[in-house]
Amino acid sequence: MNGSKSLISGISSENGINYLNIGLMVLSLVAAYILPFEVFLFSYAVLGPLHYLTEISWLDKKNYFVKSKKDIWLFVVLVILITIGMFNGGSRINHYLGSILFSGFVYALIILFVEKTALKLLLIFLTFIASLIFNVNNYPDVIFLLFAVWLPTIIHVFIFTGAFILYGALKTKSVSGMVSLGVFILCAVSFFVYTPEGLPSFVSQYAQKAYYNFKVLNTTLYSLFGYGEMGFRDQAMFSNENSVKIMRFIAFAYTYHYLNWFSKTSVIKWNQVSRTRMSLIVGLWILSVVLYAVSYEIGFYALFLLSLLHVFFEFPLNHHTFIGIGKELKAIIRR
Repeated sequence: MNGSKSLISGISSENGINYLNIGLMVLSLVAAYILPFEVFLFSYAVLGPLHYLTEISWLDKKNYFVKSKKDIWLFVVLVILITIGMFNGGSRINHYLGSILFSGFVYALIILFVEKTALKLLLIFLTFIASLIFNVNNYPDVIFLLFAVWLPTIIHVFIFTGAFILYGALKTKSVSGMVSLGVFILCAVSFFVYTPEGLPSFVSQYAQKAYYNFKVLNTTLYSLFGYGEMGFRDQAMFSNENSVKIMRFIAFAYTYHYLNWFSKTSVIKWNQVSRTRMSLIVGLWILSVVLYAVSYEIGFYALFLLSLLHVFFEFPLNHHTFIGIGKELKAIIRR
């Protein structure tokens, strides 16, 4: 019994959590190398919904890290607009995806410092008008892709996760925290510098069909990394060496992003909710997994609003994190 208590105490300690996360990074790395498409699809369908539900619940307890909860309702409106566009491929809304996401991201920063409602609305209106330039060239434009495609996906799961690790290490002056950040970066880089031989390259027809709604992330990153152009319907996405490198990176980023959240239970205590709320979360999670099991496409569309909502709700926390990193680095420079 004492041995079990010591183990739990060790894992819940600061260093223990950092070492646990290093282990989760390695686990995500190995899984992503072996079956990148399948691992991503599993993580997104099974770990993803539980992450959305528990994080939104935790953010609600933390007042979404804003001065007034009323401010988050604009996030809800923006997410509904984007969801309407997703369900209607020909909608004009899709032309403004970059502007909507950029406006939501900037709005999250505005509400951290501005209290007057009229001024908030004026600033967000001016932000949206200014952001329309992102959509002049629409899809091929890098700025458009930055906000319309990469911000709610790879930036959310990789860049922001790295920022959380860095801020935690700086704030606690933790050597193990900095080591975990180093491992995190090395894992990501490894996919582009090392390609092991003998790994299975076959991607099932089910996985290829289920991955349809995520292809835009692969094709845009393929171009960003200088590998050339890849068509949205190009089957080489599932076999091309460079495309597989990108998929391994994506699978690692998403899988570890979710596992990192669940590993922080003893730190941020997202699980400390009423029995009723936890029962509701578990019930909705089981329903989500069932929907994905019935049809991956049904699950994707049914959970799309929730997945994007948790991204928007996290924006204020993202800004707090980067502000905190700046303060910590400033303090180090002064010392």
